[in-house]
Amino acid sequence: MDSLRQKTVDGEQIPLVLHPQQDDQRSLGTLVASLKENKAWFEEKLLRNSAVLLRGFDVRDAEGFNDVVEALGWDDIRYVGPAPRTHVYKRVWTANEGPLSEFIYYHHEMVLIKEFPTQVILFCEVPPPEGGETPFVPSFRVTERMLEEFPEIVEEMEEKGLRYTFTAVSKNDTSSMRGRGWEDAFGTSDKLEAERRAKALGMEVEWLPNGGATTILGPRPLTACSRRGRDGGCGSTRWSECTARRSAPPRWPTGRRSPRMS
Repeated sequence: MDSLRQKTVDGEQIPLVLHPQQDDQRSLGTLVASLKENKAWFEEKLLRNSAVLLRGFDVRDAEGFNDVVEALGWDDIRYVGPAPRTHVYKRVWTANEGPLSEFIYYHHEMVLIKEFPTQVILFCEVPPPEGGETPFVPSFRVTERMLEEFPEIVEEMEEKGLRYTFTAVSKNDTSSMRGRGWEDAFGTSDKLEAERRAKALGMEVEWLPNGGATTILGPRPLTACSRRGRDGGCGSTRWSECTARRSAPPRWPTGRRSPRMS
């Protein structure tokens, strides 16, 4: 594997693009075996470059994508968030069943929850005829700029913390990209059990007259300190709470069938 067509931002290649050097290296089996054999190297590149794009490999469907996910051996975390999703195969789910006309803005996967993923992997089975690109931002850069340009605002937000609220209906509403119902999110229709599960995730729940619910998180600090610097040594680098190991998870703005790891 080598790199191709990645952009260089502040001296870093983002994302690192990996592709087979020879035609006989394109097969799914070769990719899976290579990821298993070179997992430590791959994860080091992921951390260093914020994202890795695999291009030109013979991964055709959710079954093949799941083989890639399993080869990496990352923990499987139940999704708790506002996006309505459909289970496709084993650890593969659609990214969002909301309207294709809605743009999915930059965000970090489940970072407000106590247990959030440190890696997110995406796969596009059927590219949309237009749009569908996956933009992403290395959020440690955003944090650095905030600290440089708005230090007083960052200090105030750190001092006061941030409080997050989200209102959900009881059942899934696929007319909205944030239309996941609380019953699906908490895996139960029992309100007492939903409250218990929400508390375990660090949330409070307020029930609404229409059967919906408002979840409340915080106040929480905006930034946190990393004990390891970007070069692997000890440092005092400050990270946005939404960073999750310095890489912003990419998302599909359009395109309905975009399976992802849960």
